[in-house]
Amino acid sequence: MLGPGKADLLEAVDRTGSLRLAADELAMSYMRAWSLVRAMNRSFREPPVELSRGGRAHGGACLTSTGKRIVSLYREMERASREATSSSWRKLRGLLRS
Repeated sequence: MLGPGKADLLEAVDRTGSLRLAADELAMSYMRAWSLVRAMNRSFREPPVELSRGGRAHGGACLTSTGKRIVSLYREMERASREATSSSWRKLRGLLRS
């Protein structure tokens, strides 16, 4: 339902106000971005992204308050995971070839 790519997409939508521009920014096809947003909107109780149709106004996309909360919580989980695994990660890196 959510991973680093989807979190990046949500942040790009928030920055650009457009699903197409967000997809371009991430070097992702529009159809892939659309598919990911549709899946996220179905997965959460409240949709993280609100889309408006194109036409003369060229449409748009924005994060809902739920979408902003999802990104915040996901990034918080990432930071906590990095902190919790930093010691083991240093040891594992020590076993790698240069």
